[in-house]
Amino acid sequence: MISLAIGKVDGLTAEEQKAVQELVNVYNFHQSANATKDKYYEGHVALEDVNLGIALPKDLKKMEVGCNWGQKAVDVLAARSMFDGFVSSSGSNAALAGLVDDNRLIAEYGKACRDELKYGCVFATLSAEPTGGCRIRFHSPTTAAALWSGEKGRIACGLAIIDTVPDNDYTGVWQPRLVGFYTDTAVIMLRSDGSRWSAYRQPHRMGRPLMEPMIWNATSDKPFGRSRLKRPIRTLIDDYIRTAANATIALEFDTTPQKYILGVTDEQYDVIIGDKFRTYVGSLLAATSNPETGENPVFGQLAQGNLSPHTEKMRMTATQFAAATGLTVTDVGVVNDANPTSSDAILAQSQTLVLLAQQLNTGNGDALRSIAMMAQAIERSVPPEELTDEERNIAPHFKNPAMPSVAVTADAAIKIASSRKAFADTDTFLEMIGFDQADIRRIKAQEQRVRGQQVLMEMDDDANNSKGLE
Repeated sequence: MISLAIGKVDGLTAEEQKAVQELVNVYNFHQSANATKDKYYEGHVALEDVNLGIALPKDLKKMEVGCNWGQKAVDVLAARSMFDGFVSSSGSNAALAGLVDDNRLIAEYGKACRDELKYGCVFATLSAEPTGGCRIRFHSPTTAAALWSGEKGRIACGLAIIDTVPDNDYTGVWQPRLVGFYTDTAVIMLRSDGSRWSAYRQPHRMGRPLMEPMIWNATSDKPFGRSRLKRPIRTLIDDYIRTAANATIALEFDTTPQKYILGVTDEQYDVIIGDKFRTYVGSLLAATSNPETGENPVFGQLAQGNLSPHTEKMRMTATQFAAATGLTVTDVGVVNDANPTSSDAILAQSQTLVLLAQQLNTGNGDALRSIAMMAQAIERSVPPEELTDEERNIAPHFKNPAMPSVAVTADAAIKIASSRKAFADTDTFLEMIGFDQADIRRIKAQEQRVRGQQVLMEMDDDANNSKGLE
């Protein structure tokens, strides 16, 4: 947990100081909701959070029922958004490839995408490196905040917590030591020495903050998006946990059904009560007639409960959750072995998820393009308007969110190559038939080596032929 409190900062103007305070207020306001989303994503939901107070005993309020639906709702969609680098009008850009490699952008995008879906948005910040490169960092709303400008249609300003130190008074609480404040004209690093804050200004010519959000499911009144773990989804998770807990408790009672015995003497009663477990597991229960009443003891067992209503309720809730999130019912654990789902039916069920992934790629693609353009301007130390046409005409590349099999894509690639002969010599052809970038580089290198050997052999043959003619 990070507690953010920034007082007066030496080196800031009055307007900048006001903006910092607004950002601090926005950050602190959302931390409670962010903590709730974290709890549902990690599956740390106890019965006391969902108990209606009717069937579940209060003594079991600390019990946790394992449920990873929150993680499934985020991770399954994020896994279909596969950023694969940038392409330019010429097909490739060495500078952008270096930028992606230096910042491990493909791996970092995967983590940022999960945070984006969990909280509704994630922020990318850029800064110039002393060596001349550009550093790109991603920050979730647990470590960053921003103010939206409706007039400009982008971030007005933002802050991101770069470094923290443990709080001296509270265990598990961290205090920020270094905070980045991003404005239209500068990146201002706010540093704390424990008693006061000071500002270190790094001007830039970008004309906008070096901070870009990736936003999921934005609306006009919520420009920073909405989480995949919004309240209706959390309510369905609560419903499942409550039903699973009821089923678990019912199973305990079914395992040890209620038995009764009538007409026993006081001594027999004391023996039975003295060791209930031995009486329960014993294969033979013997008792003499009651000398006081002359009646023989009567032994019986109450009818066991039925788990079917619990399982049916769990299945219904799982189906509702799958419909609300776009997941397939198999993703949430609903399997019908008696009537297995065909591959075509599974593909049809995943269409909603594919459409959501395409929507995610479209929004994130715009953000990644802005990030790449700012990064190129930073590396060249020029304003954005001085970028070349090739540097502007870039686009992020994503793999197909439908995730077709290798056999399907290979067949399509071969059919295309039959009509466009040059297509078979491209990297795209090799990707479609199942090779990754590492394999493609090896193939290209080996092909080049073979061509070099062939050229040398031809030169040797020509030299030998020339000698023979002489």
